[in-house]
Amino acid sequence: MSEAFRNLLRKVGSGPHTSEDLTRTEAAAATRMMLTQEATPAQIGAFMIAHRIKRPTGEELAGMLDAYDELGPKLTPIAAPVPTVVMSIPYDGRSRTAPVNPLVALLLATVGCPVVMHGGRRMPTKEGIPLIEIWQGLGVDWSTLSLAQVQWVFEQTKLGLIYLPTHFPLAEGLVSYREEIGKRPPFATLELFWCPYAGDALLVCGFVHPPTEEMARSAFALRGTNRFMTVKGLEGSCDLPRERTCIIGVHRPLRATALGGSPNQTELERLLLHPRDYGFDAAEVPLKDEGKYLDQIKTVLQGEPSELLESTIWSGGFYLWQSGLCSDLAIGLKEARRLLTSGKVLQFLKELQEAVEKV
Repeated sequence: MSEAFRNLLRKVGSGPHTSEDLTRTEAAAATRMMLTQEATPAQIGAFMIAHRIKRPTGEELAGMLDAYDELGPKLTPIAAPVPTVVMSIPYDGRSRTAPVNPLVALLLATVGCPVVMHGGRRMPTKEGIPLIEIWQGLGVDWSTLSLAQVQWVFEQTKLGLIYLPTHFPLAEGLVSYREEIGKRPPFATLELFWCPYAGDALLVCGFVHPPTEEMARSAFALRGTNRFMTVKGLEGSCDLPRERTCIIGVHRPLRATALGGSPNQTELERLLLHPRDYGFDAAEVPLKDEGKYLDQIKTVLQGEPSELLESTIWSGGFYLWQSGLCSDLAIGLKEARRLLTSGKVLQFLKELQEAVEKV
């Protein structure tokens, strides 16, 4: 048993009236002890459920991210005309609506915007379809690659995926606790804020509940992260909805010359995008049969008309705009449609498949 961990557990697990928040240093230490299994299974499970009941703070999440940075993998920087887009989505996948994240990643990389994704296997509590299985359905199996091999593919194609079981086994070792407690621990929030890329990045965090957005702002302010985006997307993902207003927070470095702020501060632009204003309002594409869905995404890459194609264009056009490759949303949407219907994204997928097979 870890006496040091027990003292931290006491702070968060003392109940609604006497529990205390951890400092950033304490949260980093607790996370480190859980990742390395210095804490016992009983201690880890107790901490996860107690911390969920207490709710994490931005300072605690900053400390947890410090530990992930210390012990976790990172892809090293590559040269590109725009910052790398790091897309962070819930690791327990999607179960109700059809994902377009991998298609958007392919679209961005086709025109030179690097993209890093990360995730794991089927994971509680939702047990939805994870990124790794969608990529496997597209003929790209990231799970078989070492971190060095992913880095090589990333350098060749500008697209990479960090897969927890292969590339961060310490974090994978905590997944069984989620299965046993039957609830999302604060690590599920941490994963939305984690950036496994060491260079200049635009971190995109999907979220469902508004407090998550505030926790992101607090944690990133402490860590000096001044370029990130929060997206109230489908099932907490980065995919833009089509049957409701898109609520997005774009955080950029504060313009010190005009406002006198420090380089680590950010300014927030709140975007409220109405799909009907651009002709994209429609019911969300349901995820009823995963096998049929994997067939549907292949038809999108062939440019065949479908609602899933329209959903891909809606999200893809937005990210072309926000990554700096298009000057406004309307142009981004037009460019996304052209890239998909011309076969350019499909051709890029073939190049990605060849790169993965070559390593």
